[in-house]
Amino acid sequence: MTMRAASVNVPLPGDAGGVLRLAPAAGPVPVGLTGFARRAPGHPVGEDPALADELALSHALYAYPTVHAPVWRTMRAQAGVADPEAPLPPGSFDEHLALDGVQESQLWEGDLLRFPDCTLVVSVPRLPDARFNETLGFEQAARMVAQSRWCGFWLSVRMPGTIASGQPFELIPGPRATGVVELFRARTRRLAF
Repeated sequence: MTMRAASVNVPLPGDAGGVLRLAPAAGPVPVGLTGFARRAPGHPVGEDPALADELALSHALYAYPTVHAPVWRTMRAQAGVADPEAPLPPGSFDEHLALDGVQESQLWEGDLLRFPDCTLVVSVPRLPDARFNETLGFEQAARMVAQSRWCGFWLSVRMPGTIASGQPFELIPGPRATGVVELFRARTRRLAF
């Protein structure tokens, strides 16, 4: 499968209401060192909102692999919150980037995702939180994220530019010292689900 940005999701207007805070952008989106110019109100930046300023560079954008969508559709149907064939709305994981062709088990801290006009660096996995329960619509979603290790990952920006839905990207291996799943496992041992 080709690696590409399936959708680039930007903040909805402040008065949009609803559970989802992001929606697909219509064209290229500018990316600076701290991500998109505008963040959705209350959008997670790491595990501790009090550290948002300190984490702004390492948690510039959040990406989630699209390969997990079929299983999440099934889990939502089993929880009675959606039809099994209903697509997951873009932004259901609070993801800025929904990515085709890559998943957490293939990535290591420091790997580069090189888009035509922007280069991102795999930073850390996202830890499960109550937002997963809220956006996916059922109480056990965060627990399922922890068990499956389908957490998505935070990205820092190596080279600012633009990203658009449909754009391909290349995975360039970094130092390969710590895998995203390995880091997720270590960081979630202390969490109770």
